[in-house]
Amino acid sequence: MRFLPALTRAAALGAATILAATALTACGDDSSSDANPYGLAQPGVLRAGTLTDAPPNVYLEDGRFTGFDNDLLTAVAGKLALKVEFVGTDFSALLSQVNNRKFDVGSSSITITEARKKTVDFGNGYDFGYFGLDVPAGSPITSFDQLAGKRVVVVQGTVQDDYATGKQLNPVRVPDYNGAINQLKAGTADAWIAPAEIGEKSAADSKGKITVAAKQLSPAPTAYAVAKGNDKLREALNKSLDEVIADGTWTRLQAQYYPGRPIPADFTAGSGAVKVSAASATPTGPATPVAPSASASAAS
Repeated sequence: MRFLPALTRAAALGAATILAATALTACGDDSSSDANPYGLAQPGVLRAGTLTDAPPNVYLEDGRFTGFDNDLLTAVAGKLALKVEFVGTDFSALLSQVNNRKFDVGSSSITITEARKKTVDFGNGYDFGYFGLDVPAGSPITSFDQLAGKRVVVVQGTVQDDYATGKQLNPVRVPDYNGAINQLKAGTADAWIAPAEIGEKSAADSKGKITVAAKQLSPAPTAYAVAKGNDKLREALNKSLDEVIADGTWTRLQAQYYPGRPIPADFTAGSGAVKVSAASATPTGPATPVAPSASASAAS
C-alpha cells in the first residue's frame, strides 16, 4: 500500500516534466515564427530578384544594384528592419523564381496584369510607365491608333505584347529588344511597341534610322511581386510603402531618377490612404548616385 503514493508522486512528476517540455517546445516555435514572420528564405534578409541593365528603374552600377525600384525597395525594407540582398536574373524567369521562393520579392518595374497574377501576388502599385512607338525614319505612322493592319513587332511576354494582342494587332513576336530594333532597321516591321525609355534610347542610337512616333501611359501600375499566398510579406511591404510615400522618400526618388517627369492625375501610389508628401530632408534610403535623366520610365 505504501507504493501507491510513491507511484502517484512519480506519475505527477512525469506529467509535469512532459508539460514543461511541451511548453518549451511551443515557446521555441513561437520564437522561430517571431524571428521570421514573413517566411523569408533567410530571417532578416529580403532576397530580391532584379535586372542589371534597365536604367533608371533597375541596374548595376559600380558593383551595386540601384535604380528607382531598387532604392525604393531598400527604403521600404528598412521600415521592416530588413536588409535587402539583390540578385541579378532574367526577366523571363523572374516571376517563376519568386513563386518558387528562390527570391522573396521581384523588383523590376513589373506591370500588374491578370495573367501574371496567376503566377505571383502583387503589392500595391508604386510607379507608372509609358509605351513608346518606334518606327523607321520617314514613316507616316504618328500614333498608336494607326497600327491596324500594320506589321507591328513586340518582345514576347511583355506588357507591350499584351497590349498589341488586346488591340488585335496580331503582332510579330521576337525574343529580345535587339530583334525588334533589327526588324525596324531592315524595314521588315512598320512599328515597334516598346518600353518608352528603351525605345527612346534605341532611336537615339540608330543614327537616324529609327524615330519615336508617339508615347502613351501604360494601362496598369508597376509593383513588387511575392510568392502566391505570402500575404504577411505582401501586407508588410504595402504598409511600409505607404510609410515611405508619407515621409517623402518616394517623392525624392521620383525627382532623382525621373527629373521633370509629371505624375499622371489618375495614378495612385501605394494604397491611396496616405498623401504623397514633399521630398523629405532626411532620406530614408541610402545615398544613391543620380541615374541617367529620363522623361519616362520603362515598364516590363
